[in-house]
Amino acid sequence: MVNYSFSMSELEYFLFVLVRVSAFIFVAPFFSTKGVPNNVKIGLSVFVTYIMYNFGPAHIYPEYNTILGFSTVVLKEVSVGLLIGLAAQMCTSIVLFAGRIIDMEVGLSMANMFDPTTNEQASITGMMLQYGVLLILYTTGLHRYLLAALMETFTLIPVGGAVIDTNRLLESLITFLSDYIVIGFRICLPVFASMTLMNIVLALLAKLAPQMNMFSVGIQLKLLMGLAVIMVTVTLLPDVCNFITTQMRQLIVSMVEGMM
Repeated sequence: MVNYSFSMSELEYFLFVLVRVSAFIFVAPFFSTKGVPNNVKIGLSVFVTYIMYNFGPAHIYPEYNTILGFSTVVLKEVSVGLLIGLAAQMCTSIVLFAGRIIDMEVGLSMANMFDPTTNEQASITGMMLQYGVLLILYTTGLHRYLLAALMETFTLIPVGGAVIDTNRLLESLITFLSDYIVIGFRICLPVFASMTLMNIVLALLAKLAPQMNMFSVGIQLKLLMGLAVIMVTVTLLPDVCNFITTQMRQLIVSMVEGMM
C-alpha cells in the first residue's frame, strides 16, 4: 500500500517553493507571455515546483512562530522570484528600445502595434526584433538556463533566507540602465548611421537643387534606405542575442547577490 502521508513542515516547504516559482514564471520571458493561458502557467508552476522540491538542494525549513513571520517568509519568496524574473524580462526589452529609435529615424514612429507580451503599444521594428530575438533565445535554450538559475537560487538563497540589500539592488539596476542604453544604440547603430548620411546627402541636394522639394523626396528615400538597412541588420540578430544573454546573466547574478 502506498503511503501518501507527509508532515506539515514538508507541505509548508513545498508551498514556499511554489510561491517563488510562481512569481518567477508569471514575470520571466517565455513563460509570462500573455498568449499562454493562466491555467497553463499554474500547471507549469506546480510541475516545476515538484521537480525542484524533489531534486533540488537539501531542504532548509524557515523558522517562524506567528502569522506575521509566515507572511514575511512568503513575501521574501515572492520578492526573490519577481526580481529574478524581472531581471530576465528587462534584458529582453532592450530590442524594443532599439526598435523605437530605428522607427524614429526611418519615419515609422507613429505606426505602432499592440504588444501582447507587455500590454503596451510598441513600434513595428521593435516588435519584429523582439520576436526574432525571443525565437533565437528559445531555440538556443535560454529557458533552460532560466530554470537552472532558479534552481540554483535555492542553494544560494534558502527558503526564508533572503536578505534584501536595497543599495546593492539599486546599484545593479543603475548599472543595467547604462548598459541598456549602450546595447540599444549598438543594435540601431547601422540604421542611425545610414540615416545620418542620408540627411547629409539631402542637405547637399537641397543646396545644389533648391527647386526640388527635399521634404517629400526625403521621406521616401529615408524609408527605402531604412528598410534596406534593417533587412541587412536582421542577419546580426545572433550577435544581439549574445549581448542580451550576457547582460541577462550578469543582471541575474547581481540580483541574487543583492538578496544573499
